[in-house]
Amino acid sequence: MKVFVAVIEAGSFAGAADRLGMSKAMASKYVSSLEDHLGTRLLNRTTRRLSVTESGSAFHQRCVQILADVAEAEQVAGHLSAAPRGTLKITMPLAFGQHRLGPLVADYVQRYPEVRLDLSLSDRRVDLVEEGFDLAVRIGALPESGLIARKLGGDRAVVCASPAYLQRHGTPKTPDELAGHSCLGYTYTNSGDEWRMHDPAGAERAVPIAGAIKADNGDMLRLAAISGAGLIFQPLFIVADDLAAGRLVQVLADYPSAELGIYALYPSRKHLSAKVRTFVDFLVERLQ
Repeated sequence: MKVFVAVIEAGSFAGAADRLGMSKAMASKYVSSLEDHLGTRLLNRTTRRLSVTESGSAFHQRCVQILADVAEAEQVAGHLSAAPRGTLKITMPLAFGQHRLGPLVADYVQRYPEVRLDLSLSDRRVDLVEEGFDLAVRIGALPESGLIARKLGGDRAVVCASPAYLQRHGTPKTPDELAGHSCLGYTYTNSGDEWRMHDPAGAERAVPIAGAIKADNGDMLRLAAISGAGLIFQPLFIVADDLAAGRLVQVLADYPSAELGIYALYPSRKHLSAKVRTFVDFLVERLQ
């Protein structure tokens, strides 16, 4: 398996042989023996190029995980802690990454210096398996999926606007009064063109909203609201500093949103690597 993986990574038998300190003939013999054992061709070989078959591609993915598990098991058997290492590819919402995780990731890599973080900040919900991510951080209601979810913490959305906007257009006292206001919408919300909040009795209300601006990023909406474009309904981690500084003013405080759960999602608990496990534990420790 090691030789087979090395051949694919190097793109040739010669490159794999150099990497593993063996002859090209011996590397070829290992892969041929593996194909004989499995009863299927893993690689297509010509004089000019090497390509992976469909069976070879599927087998390669499993080999990479198995070899990683073996390496970790050997460390444990040798009474060594399984130190996380390698590249950890993570996707997370843009604003959450900037406001909350940006200040934390330096602490993680100092604690685990053999891990390299590859961070993708986007509000688009990617397919972890299809796009090769190890981990996703997501906020709000989770759709049904085969992913494992671990809660990291929670937040709430608040309705707010700039003092100048409220002075010009008035302050809404009830959700029904939002109909007369410019409400800036968030593209990826699960509720579409509605803001969902609870009345003082605890009953949920779905309030239709409309406005001149809609965006797929909370910070864009925050800046538009500060400039006086209208009301926004955004998590506190995005607007807390602006509320404290007076750039934004909260309204409808008696009509809070439901808690927005913050989750770490990953494909499988069965083959959870040390780098994923330690990063999730680190987020739980720092965000809760």
